[in-house]
Amino acid sequence: MSAPPAPLSELPLASRQDGSHPRPQLIRSTWADLDGTWSFRHDDADTGLAAGWCAGLPAAQEIIVPFPPESVASGIAEPGFHRVVWYARTVSADDVATAGRSEHAPVVLLHFGAVDYRARVWIDGRFVGEHEGGHTPFTFDVTALVADGADHVLVVRAEDDPHDLTQPRGKQDWHEDAHAIWYRRTTGIWQTVWLEAVPATSIAHLRWLPAGPAAVDLSVRLRGRPAAGARLRVALRFDERDEDLGTIDVDVPATATSVDVTVPIARQRNGQAEDELTWSPERPRLVDATVSLLDADGGVTDAVSSYLGVRTVGVARGAFLLNGRPYDVRSVLNQGFWPDSHLAAPSRGALRREVELIKDLGFTACRIHQKIEDPRFLYWSDRLGLLLWGETPGAYEFSATAVQRLTREWMDAVDRDASHPSLVTWVPFNESWGIQHVADDPAQQAYSRALTDLTRALDPTRPVVSNDGWEQQNSDIITVHDYEGDGAVLARTYADEAARDRLLSGMGPAGRRILVDGAEDRGQPVMLTEFGGIAFQPGTRRADGWGYTAATDAEDWIARITALYDAVRASTFLAGSCYTQLTDTMQETNGLLTAGREPKAPIEQIRKAVRGRP
Repeated sequence: MSAPPAPLSELPLASRQDGSHPRPQLIRSTWADLDGTWSFRHDDADTGLAAGWCAGLPAAQEIIVPFPPESVASGIAEPGFHRVVWYARTVSADDVATAGRSEHAPVVLLHFGAVDYRARVWIDGRFVGEHEGGHTPFTFDVTALVADGADHVLVVRAEDDPHDLTQPRGKQDWHEDAHAIWYRRTTGIWQTVWLEAVPATSIAHLRWLPAGPAAVDLSVRLRGRPAAGARLRVALRFDERDEDLGTIDVDVPATATSVDVTVPIARQRNGQAEDELTWSPERPRLVDATVSLLDADGGVTDAVSSYLGVRTVGVARGAFLLNGRPYDVRSVLNQGFWPDSHLAAPSRGALRREVELIKDLGFTACRIHQKIEDPRFLYWSDRLGLLLWGETPGAYEFSATAVQRLTREWMDAVDRDASHPSLVTWVPFNESWGIQHVADDPAQQAYSRALTDLTRALDPTRPVVSNDGWEQQNSDIITVHDYEGDGAVLARTYADEAARDRLLSGMGPAGRRILVDGAEDRGQPVMLTEFGGIAFQPGTRRADGWGYTAATDAEDWIARITALYDAVRASTFLAGSCYTQLTDTMQETNGLLTAGREPKAPIEQIRKAVRGRP
């Protein structure tokens, strides 16, 4: 019987982690962070491969990973066009030891959180692997290359063509200078690089999905094939009340690479007590889980710590439902962009602070806009209680290549994030980006329908918005973008059922039809998912900022926001809303906060405008 790679008692409590682990729902007791100072070179002539840079970088600069080279925080601060960049660092024997390599965990994995857009990786000049997709994680087994107790040179080549509009890119500008609603690019490594040691057969991925109010479905992917007689053990615990919620064992066939199991939560069968455990923004209760792989003799060969939230989401009778009851989605648009570090957060603590600020401003939800956010932001949303909409970064061309690239990356994003209870809605398209002629083009209509249905196939437990803002077909929620700045006009547009009928049967506020290709109003919830966008720069009357409308001073700004929210609150049919936007972002000055995350008026005044009460 083999010993576990680490005693179960040493596994961290996933629901109470400090927010540093780059994969917060699958944690082992040890891992090695490779962020920090690396060597770096631009390769504008694309000669690095021929020159042998895969074995090390000559005459290199220093960069701070994971900050992109366009950003000040990286130490490079070069925002121009640079299609190819190179990174290098030493992976020491101490790094491998910190990752936990031992007799029982001999396999060393190299993880990348995200590299935009295409990455190739070498160790000591030997090719390790490659990955395409700028917003999703990937992993390589590097055991044979780093297991000798010596130091080794890790090299990464990243290619991100700013002119290739088939790449899913979100708000990253294809012009050299940021313009309109697009921002500086993020090239290369922008999420954590780390090492982890695992057993020869190990738990590679977990997916938790609700199976009604009294059970959860767990899918487990394995790395390596289990020995005969192996079992999977799942133990749930509600740490908040020191309550054991039960343990279940499942046989694992020797040919299996994945295991699916429904885990009952017996105490939830009593309807009188189910609210004590369910997750919501008001009561973000998390259930801790230990998932163990056992051999035929009952010995633990691998174990990971995880967590989940017991909650359901859905739509019915014009309402968004959380745990079976109507819930008013009061959301804010968040670009996830920082002035000094771009798409990478300036620190791990900044991710927690972002969630806290959103809640302090009076919001219950956040629409992550055109970005697959760092998993640690999702963890703090789970932990502190914030609903999230997950949205793919769009491409800007419709072609076979663009379809293949975005579909693959979106599938990986859904797979990565489906376990987070905070994430309640999927958004595969926004404002017809990449499907510019979807109103009339049958091919683009087929693509939009197909990706929406594919999302449902991957995750049938959440509503899907087919094309946020306009030109929707088979959407579970009908969403509208309307930047009308006059609260009285907005109130008339969304007043009652007659207004709803006019909105959905005619042209939308942006001159785009809300429903296309014969799509019918089936009584879905209607949400105003972009509105506001009022520019205001405290302390100046300069006109160098951009917004959909503009306020002259703080009093005028608060009055305008209040009038818009009064219109939303007065509507008899709107099931939710999303204000644009959380922070000023580069040339856009329409945030509730400055780019440095400072409120533009006393936060109590903003909260009262958003909530209609203190």
